Amino acid sequence: MNTVGAGSRRVSGTDVTKVVVIGGGIAGTAAALALQRAGYDVTVYEAHPDTAADIGAFLTLGSNGMRALAQLGATDAVTATGFALTSLRLLDSQGTEQARGSLGEVTDPALHYRCLRRGELNSALQREAARRGIPVRHGVRLADVSNGPDGVTAHFADGTTADADLLLGADGLNSTVRTRLVPEARPGYAGQRIYYGYSAAAPEGDPTGLITFVRGGESTFGYAVSPAGQTYWFARVNTEALPADGAVHEADRREELLPLLRGDATPAADIVAGSVGPVLATNATDLPLGTVWHRGRALLIGDAAHAASPATGQGASMALEDAVVLAKALRDLPDVPAAFAAYEGHRRPRVERNITVSGGMSRAGHGSARPGLAVARPAEPDAALIRQLAWDTPLSAAPPKES
Repeated sequence: MNTVGAGSRRVSGTDVTKVVVIGGGIAGTAAALALQRAGYDVTVYEAHPDTAADIGAFLTLGSNGMRALAQLGATDAVTATGFALTSLRLLDSQGTEQARGSLGEVTDPALHYRCLRRGELNSALQREAARRGIPVRHGVRLADVSNGPDGVTAHFADGTTADADLLLGADGLNSTVRTRLVPEARPGYAGQRIYYGYSAAAPEGDPTGLITFVRGGESTFGYAVSPAGQTYWFARVNTEALPADGAVHEADRREELLPLLRGDATPAADIVAGSVGPVLATNATDLPLGTVWHRGRALLIGDAAHAASPATGQGASMALEDAVVLAKALRDLPDVPAAFAAYEGHRRPRVERNITVSGGMSRAGHGSARPGLAVARPAEPDAALIRQLAWDTPLSAAPPKES
């Protein structure tokens, strides 16, 4: 479902020509693809020395995220890795099936949910950027931002600088750009530790394309089996935060997790016990509602602006939506203030609803939330979102009012 062809660039509507993107992850690289398509000169600066940042973690892209990718012409680049998910089931702590249904927009293979490692997605997007001639400079760490009414300068730790008409902070949860723009906005613990890993233990009879959620006695557990027979799994546990919010703890933590799973008559404990490589853990973290997204010529997108707990599984998809809507706003509105206002008007209600729902699921505990079901999207896609993402549909200055 690639929608980009030759001659797809448009003349930008604002007075912006050159854009610097800080962060070469999902949000930053997708934004670079979208902005180039809108006619801008874009360079991405990434602090990590290669594309494999967060290679251990995996994620799911929803049908909405896959729709955004299609508007960037990046469907084929991403579907070359990972595997599709088309159905979901929910088990209780005794292994009894409570619910089962389709997942996302199953009638269009290009919009199927997709499960893949974060590092693989980063690499796929960066390879696509390189193929299109977008510079992605690795090992360059931002130190400061000089932000003026007519331009912005990125100052890097190695003493170099980059001048641009616009700077995007796509540098994630612990964003350096955000600390320079809005130092008062700090991530908070959302009440759960997230454990994850990969296992050689695949429950008998589980087909590829199914993601299973287990509402256990001590955790929420989820897993999906890849075509190669490897089980991708995660667990969410309500407990105190690990040190250093947002950090991945590399030590194998399976012996910490297994006692919480063994009281349930489900496959969870066997899956974790059969993990290949370490069992990793991190904190569920989110940003406060109302966090300022832009000042002057600098704008935050993705997790840097609206990080949410992973309970709804929508973080990466929201970042991809951001990329498309921002590029359309800059293309279709007459100046930067108008473009930023339109972008925020279209995006803030949606992403803050995700923060609220996901944070509520995390903080309420595994027993009172409805894990997994919130991941599923209605079979009928959101018409307003489709218009918002459709590349050839102009972005209005104000979003439609919700009914």
